[in-house]
Amino acid sequence: MGLLDRIGSPADLRALSAGQVRALAGEIRGYLVDQVSRTGGHLGPNLGVVELTIALHRVFESPRDTLVFDTGHQSYVHKLLTGRQDFGRLRKSGGLSGYPSRAESEHDVVENSHASTALSWADGIARANALAGRGDRHVVAVVGDGALTGGMAWEALNNIADGTDRRLVVVVNDNGRSYAPTIGGLALHLDALRTTRGYETVLSWGKRALRRSGPPGRVAYDALHGLKKGIKDVVAPQGMFEDLGLKYVGPVDGHDEAAVEFALRRARSFGGPVIVHVITEKGRGYSPAEQDVADRFHAVGQIHPETGLPVAPSRFGWTGVFADEIVRIGRRRPDVVAITAAMLQPVGLAPFAEAFPARTFDVGIAEQHAVTTAAGMAFAGLHPVVAVYATFLNRAFDQVLMDVGLHRAGVTFVLDRAGLTGDDGASHNGMWDMALLGVVPGLRLAAPRDEDTLRAALRAAVDVDDAPTVVRYPKGALTEALPAVDDVDGVDVLARHGGTGTDDAARSVLVCGVGSMARTALALGELLAQHGLRVTVVDPRWVLPVPAALVKLVGEHDHAVTIEDGVREGGVGSALGLRARDAGIPTPVQAFGVPRRYLEHASRDELLTGLRLTAPDLARDVLAALRATA
Repeated sequence: MGLLDRIGSPADLRALSAGQVRALAGEIRGYLVDQVSRTGGHLGPNLGVVELTIALHRVFESPRDTLVFDTGHQSYVHKLLTGRQDFGRLRKSGGLSGYPSRAESEHDVVENSHASTALSWADGIARANALAGRGDRHVVAVVGDGALTGGMAWEALNNIADGTDRRLVVVVNDNGRSYAPTIGGLALHLDALRTTRGYETVLSWGKRALRRSGPPGRVAYDALHGLKKGIKDVVAPQGMFEDLGLKYVGPVDGHDEAAVEFALRRARSFGGPVIVHVITEKGRGYSPAEQDVADRFHAVGQIHPETGLPVAPSRFGWTGVFADEIVRIGRRRPDVVAITAAMLQPVGLAPFAEAFPARTFDVGIAEQHAVTTAAGMAFAGLHPVVAVYATFLNRAFDQVLMDVGLHRAGVTFVLDRAGLTGDDGASHNGMWDMALLGVVPGLRLAAPRDEDTLRAALRAAVDVDDAPTVVRYPKGALTEALPAVDDVDGVDVLARHGGTGTDDAARSVLVCGVGSMARTALALGELLAQHGLRVTVVDPRWVLPVPAALVKLVGEHDHAVTIEDGVREGGVGSALGLRARDAGIPTPVQAFGVPRRYLEHASRDELLTGLRLTAPDLARDVLAALRATA
């Protein structure tokens, strides 16, 4: 029986000796590699915080003390130490979430996996504790150096510094990376803290001198090694934090559990806001991750644990098509520039950056800034392409509306992972974009269904210089091409079914599939035709604003159906129904989409089945609606 098997709660950690703590850290790393290699998930970030998380739970008493993890993808170790040691169905329906989850444990607080929010959460909780007289409780926010590139984190720090009586500890987990290496002025400053020669030289001298002086010297060195404050005050430039009025401790070796624990205890005893700066290595202890230059195995699919190689080779996907096409566009258009928010590799901009390094801008985890700086670039004569995950554009909606839309800026937004992504849960599903962006005047949104329509949409989008354009596509591998059989004023006709029996007497149905749901629309059309209906299946490709030709097609049918993998209320189907009514068209529009609720983690297929967005379920619902209006 290993040490990990004996940890049922954080309290069990406090009885361990220093040697047992080191052994436990090794067990946890082995467990993570073994389990996450089977399920996929965020491996590198969790390997990097093993000792840090152990120290947090040995010093603080969760859930009495509140631990808040920024982004939350580094919470696997926290789960293991709080009684959740069955990772067999990690990120799968019925299994553990890949992020903190209140439904799983009283030790989890923030479920939202968007970055740079933890400090605001911690500030709010600490303020509430102070008002309620809970002076014996601490709040700890664990925030990465990547998340500190987000403006919201600095808004929170400004307010935290004003609360000298609040028991709040900010742990800066500094590994020089978010997904990829952290960029910007903050990163340079933290690099200075990590690499100050004077500090290391003095510390090295102190280690030699004190350890030669017998037991008293060794005791003195251990204290110095844990806190490292006295020498660092003179030789390390930690003023960035202390200028805010925040007490600063560090930098501390994040893989020296005793040193981290010592620093945390000092911070806890201070009685006010304290920054503890911890240096860690993403992917620590697993050679394939340590040697992965791109992102240190930030997130992996199923891999061979011995080598880190994928169990199955990845298929060419939507992101790969974008990566290829944007480079082609860049060669033809020197005014096209690329912007992303700390996700150069995940959104497919790495090839563009390699081809055009001076025209590629990674602004860090700062989506609001990305959008408004794009508006400025458009004003100055460039055509910016802002590439982010669909769920993360939510964070910059005001900037899309007021800085880009209001100023009719020629900016193209490319939204990866749009629609239902599934495994990462509620905050990663990109299901909000069409309902949100549909209210922006002048904005045009394309939802391509295959490789050819994605390439065409990108080319068309960057040709628009007087309004924002959006191209959205789903996560994963490409499906087979879905060629159009006809074109009606820019709306692709994918299939026509004459029905059976007396065709002239059959009722007619228009089925509109949006983007990745076009294949489902085709399957639905075939099922409806088997019931004697005349069916036209279409894909408008550019879905917002609703094309006039699509409204006209609605009027030429007895019943219309829309299928989308975005929020149904306020989505494309809702907009089409409104446009049809405004045009005096009596044809009912039956809109199918994602209900307005947060979805638990599950695969995309499981979500579609649970939401009744499969062709057989849709056919039953459409036939029921037709019977009700017969």
